[in-house]
Amino acid sequence: MYLHSIGTAVPPRAFTQAEVFSALEKTPKYHQLTSRSRAILRKVLSNRNGIETRHFALNEMQDAFVFEPDQMMARFQKHAPALAEAAARQALKKSGLKISQIDTLLVATCTGYLCPGLTSYLTQSLGLSSSLTFLDLVGLGCGAALPALQQASALVSSGQSRHALVVCVEICSAASYLDDDPGVLISACLFGDGAAAFILSAEPPPTKRKVRLLKTSSHLEPEHRDHLRFDHRQGLLRNLLAPEVPTLAARHARTVFERAGVKKEDVTGWVWHAGGRDVLAALRQEFGLQEKDTQHSTEVLRQHGNMSSPSCLFALQAALENGVPDGHWWLASFGAGFSSYGALLDVTS
Repeated sequence: MYLHSIGTAVPPRAFTQAEVFSALEKTPKYHQLTSRSRAILRKVLSNRNGIETRHFALNEMQDAFVFEPDQMMARFQKHAPALAEAAARQALKKSGLKISQIDTLLVATCTGYLCPGLTSYLTQSLGLSSSLTFLDLVGLGCGAALPALQQASALVSSGQSRHALVVCVEICSAASYLDDDPGVLISACLFGDGAAAFILSAEPPPTKRKVRLLKTSSHLEPEHRDHLRFDHRQGLLRNLLAPEVPTLAARHARTVFERAGVKKEDVTGWVWHAGGRDVLAALRQEFGLQEKDTQHSTEVLRQHGNMSSPSCLFALQAALENGVPDGHWWLASFGAGFSSYGALLDVTS
């Protein structure tokens, strides 16, 4: 199986962390928080935490702090289909394939709920065949790109599909929340909006650089479910983020890597989900890596924050475009559950 192309998209408005804090300071919700909570927000948003800007599907930053369920759901319903379509069209354009050649559509998201799902909206906006195979993957969290890849691979390898389009889209600004839980506050300082898409095919693309999927691996640890998950409060999604997350992310990433039977010395390129500065630091320590080994994930985090499921695909695209040597690459994501995933890629020019 081959990744024909990757497409990415973000909302046009980018906000610095300082702009986020300035807008937050003007909201009634900020002044309802304890002095300790306000100090946490001030420290995280004012200091260097690996994030400089985040893109949001908003006209004004203060709109992100209007916590009305109907308004937030409307934001997801308006922007998720449009952002997903933009990423999908970019992937299609790069692939050289025709719309009529796409026979499978998978869409992953966790920041909003639509029924019918986003596959319905994308099938219509892209003009896909009404007879295609389609599947909405909801609730997999930040790691969703890799299980979506696994499902697409199963369909392609079985002969049920020739060209599968996979889209990951998150409107994190439609799933924000503030209260005095430190994990909830940190989440509000991390996440941004974005979408990424790729096409998986049985045949190689007509490009100079080819990405072949060799194997995938995954690990699910329900014991750590409450360390990283969405909760519901007053009709809103509320992200729970425990201090142990960086350590758990690194530990479970190691489990997935070893389960795949891959040796570190055989890997020439590392592509990680940009979960946060501390997460990337924990991964480097766990795997004995240097900062240059996570530079593309670090750069995604700097420019966009944690976009949840699209983040690792942004990092993969950056690695492909910016000189990571050919060979075996390890692509990894992790998220709610606690879930962790990995894929071994063979990259050749």
